[in-house]
Amino acid sequence: MAKSLIIVESPAKTRTIKAYLGDHYEIMASMGHVRDLPESGLGVDVQRAFAPEYVTIKEKSETLSRLRKAVKAAEIVYLATDPDREGEAIAWHLREALHLDGAQRIEFNEITKSAVTAALAHPREIDMQRVNAQQARRVLDRLVGYQLSPLLWRKVRRGLSAGRVQSVAVKLICDREREITAFVSEEYWTIIAHLTPAGERDAVEPPTFTAKLIARDGEKIKLGDEAAARAAEADLQQAHYTVASVKVSKQQRNPQPPFITSTLQQEAFRAFGFSAKRTMALAQQLYEGVELGADGHAGLITYMRTDSTRVSHEAQAQARAYIEARFGADYLPKGERKAKAVKGAQEAHEAIRPTDVTRAPDTLAGYLNADQLKLYRLIWRRFLASQLAAAVLEVMVVDVTAGAYTLRANGQRVIFPGYLTLSPDRQESEFLPPVHDGDPLDLQKLDTEQHFTEPLPRYTEATLVKALESRGIGRPSTFATIISTILDRRYVFQESRKFHPTGLGMVVTEQLEKHFPNIVDYDFTARMEGQLDEVEEGDADWVKLLEEFYGPFQRALDTAAETMERITVPAVPLEHPCPQCGKQLVLREGKFGRFVACTGFPECAFTAEEQTFVQKDDGEGEKPEGDAAAPEAPAEHPPCEQCGAPMVQRRSRRGPFLGCSRYPECQHIRQLPGEKPREAKAPAPWTSVACEKCGRPMALRSSKRGQFLGCTGFPRCRTIKQLPPEGEYTLLTPEEVEALKAKTEKKTVGKKATKTAE
Repeated sequence: MAKSLIIVESPAKTRTIKAYLGDHYEIMASMGHVRDLPESGLGVDVQRAFAPEYVTIKEKSETLSRLRKAVKAAEIVYLATDPDREGEAIAWHLREALHLDGAQRIEFNEITKSAVTAALAHPREIDMQRVNAQQARRVLDRLVGYQLSPLLWRKVRRGLSAGRVQSVAVKLICDREREITAFVSEEYWTIIAHLTPAGERDAVEPPTFTAKLIARDGEKIKLGDEAAARAAEADLQQAHYTVASVKVSKQQRNPQPPFITSTLQQEAFRAFGFSAKRTMALAQQLYEGVELGADGHAGLITYMRTDSTRVSHEAQAQARAYIEARFGADYLPKGERKAKAVKGAQEAHEAIRPTDVTRAPDTLAGYLNADQLKLYRLIWRRFLASQLAAAVLEVMVVDVTAGAYTLRANGQRVIFPGYLTLSPDRQESEFLPPVHDGDPLDLQKLDTEQHFTEPLPRYTEATLVKALESRGIGRPSTFATIISTILDRRYVFQESRKFHPTGLGMVVTEQLEKHFPNIVDYDFTARMEGQLDEVEEGDADWVKLLEEFYGPFQRALDTAAETMERITVPAVPLEHPCPQCGKQLVLREGKFGRFVACTGFPECAFTAEEQTFVQKDDGEGEKPEGDAAAPEAPAEHPPCEQCGAPMVQRRSRRGPFLGCSRYPECQHIRQLPGEKPREAKAPAPWTSVACEKCGRPMALRSSKRGQFLGCTGFPRCRTIKQLPPEGEYTLLTPEEVEALKAKTEKKTVGKKATKTAE
């Protein structure tokens, strides 16, 4: 009897879904996209309505071959790619590449048995509006990237790139750096009074509270220098303190909505220091499923690329039942809670939540690694809190008069914890002692402090994602990629987890602002995102959108090619002489990052790591004084063993090393003293499965999408295969592997001898 075939994106999902559906279904993975625009060439016919010229991705040829065989044997084919634009486009590409006429599209927001069976019960056609929205984005990015990047190669440096969204992200960081550089700090002073109710000053533990100076003669006060602060301090020392008014009110504090992609990335960074890329990788693992012992393989969270805070009725009902059983009926809100919709959100999706709220994090400690458990706990708590009743607080505001001055004290206490019951550390009360209008107060002491205004802080990954989201730039699935790209291109670097633009980033941004203002304009980029949403909703034509963009862009490109001057990234002069020749050192930017070099190049080829001569400081902590502020001189290394010239520290893609200063005449290199040798990567274990193409054993390999089988004849044979279920393959012992290697080598020698004889 023919089976039905379900094609998903990731091999990690196949095992989870197989456990739910049994032997009536064949589950296979496409390993992501199978077709794309060609790597070489524009791949878009601008003369024929921007028709994309799709080609099969080279590494996916074998995957498509296996899928074609499975399609022929299948009764019906279901395309179960991810539930977003990208997933819809992958489903369409699979349909086109495999020539599937009757394929059905199914999608599920969570990988649970109920969600998968419900999806199978309600298949649909591929949504071409979604596909066209993705095509429009892909073509738009290709037009910008493949036509703007070569211009930067010619005018600035080879290997650079520009992008419709990545360039805006770099501009955000550059703009913030300009603000910091131009910021002029202003001095101000604050005065805090420590007060006790009159008559209790000499008590063993007097009920002290603090009040801040806010006004003089009824007008807001600003103490701009020490003289003004000391004058006010002297007046307050002599004044009599009296309670002017006491206001007590109740406030209701509602929980935050469940996570969406951007807020999950922000909170994971704040709580654990996870990068956006790390957060999404962990969330992908939780979504695709993990082994839970007797419960089998199960997906733990809903789809992690979403901008919707919507929660299904079923999930809310389960959460309410769990809350009532664990905390009591008082902790239930009145009816289902609905979070305010995010502007432009795809409401067809749900927020990020646990697939089963009864799976408390502590029950999964034995099945998840440390980072997976941290992220799951974060998601579980945020979702459960979003379904709990609001917290009720009593807030107290006390105004105090002291002669012509007014001071204010604030306090609060938790009356009913509500959702705060999940965060005991946030229930601490800071309530004021019982005082009433007209009560006299005693002054215990005054704290008079100097402050200086500070510029806005540099962006972190969390605040950069928040800034992009608030401006409507990018989409949930793109934030992590954007950050990785601008770091890889050396447009920015991170120091103390904060983004700084490099000289290269500043130069490229300045040129884009001058010649392509729309490309790096925040509002223009946000409008483009909105138009792509309109394409998905059927309210805009994707070809017309591209036509309206491309005409002005092409004219700007032609003008820039003629008028843009050749730009050199400026080197930053340093205060230290070259230890080899005495000439000035400068900080340069190369392919692998920033480094120190001598201005005497090429006669003097001295280079060193940046941190050897540049003391980094981003405002955190105290700067060392005196001799401690001077950088350490570079360590002296033994001379080159081949020519006797000095060895200097250099850097490559693999890290720092020592190289001869006479390079390229002498190319001798050696490992840095004290550095541990790099451990050789363990070979992939061989399995009992034979390659369908060449007959060699297949090895168990891993990628970011999970485990798979790859031919041991790589790179001559590039066959890959979906990982079979446990029991259908075994790992070979070292003895068996050696025997097979010897057998293969014997055959190879025999073939060579035969060929020679012929």
